[in-house]
Amino acid sequence: MPRYKLTIEYDGSSFVGWQRQDNGRSVQGAIEAAVLGFSGETVTVKGAGRTDAGVHALGQVGHVDLARDWPAETVRNAINAHLIKARDAVAILVVDLVTEEFDARFSALKRHYVYRIVNRAAPLTVLRDRAWRVPRQLDADAMHEAAQRLVGRHDFTTFRSVQCQAKNPVRTLDRLDVARSGEVIEIHASAQSFLHNQIRSFAGSLKLVGEGHWSADTMTAALEARDRKKCGPVAPPDGLYFASVDY
Repeated sequence: MPRYKLTIEYDGSSFVGWQRQDNGRSVQGAIEAAVLGFSGETVTVKGAGRTDAGVHALGQVGHVDLARDWPAETVRNAINAHLIKARDAVAILVVDLVTEEFDARFSALKRHYVYRIVNRAAPLTVLRDRAWRVPRQLDADAMHEAAQRLVGRHDFTTFRSVQCQAKNPVRTLDRLDVARSGEVIEIHASAQSFLHNQIRSFAGSLKLVGEGHWSADTMTAALEARDRKKCGPVAPPDGLYFASVDY
């Protein structure tokens, strides 16, 4: 049975998240419906990671098994045609034929996310629902300095949702960089895996640093407390993008 690797882009604003759910339309469900539409097969598309409602993707990766050996380009074009027909804000960027050993989730070596803040007083128009507007001036350099306190292998209990289902709060964070370009501040995070709401928790806490309410030492103290109550307010989903996956 041929296995196909899908590289996926989507606007998460109108979805309940990646995972199929009973309370609304999911990205996974939209792709599965598109596959059914062109192939007649009921399939499960497995993703490299779950994204919450409102979170976007520039390079989410999934895989799907099909009974027929279709050309990869045909699979991409056919799925996209059905997604367009359904008016779903999802696009299959690339389809690759892979071996049965490939697993979008378990074969992943590193996942990359970006969180986008627009630091201005005026409301968002083009980037509405696609970035977090913060009107108060932020010190991106101070945010970057504080972010480095989180890089490495730590117990990230402070920075994960109380609903996180991971058995172990210890993760190795390979990268957490903050950089400004004009009014846009981007937080880039890389690790093999992340905890539920970890990056949005980072972003909310780093905002406090940028505003001068927290220092780098405050960030270290919050990390070492291993106490969810010590986390800053969780940033909204609008600014978070699943950027890419390394295999």
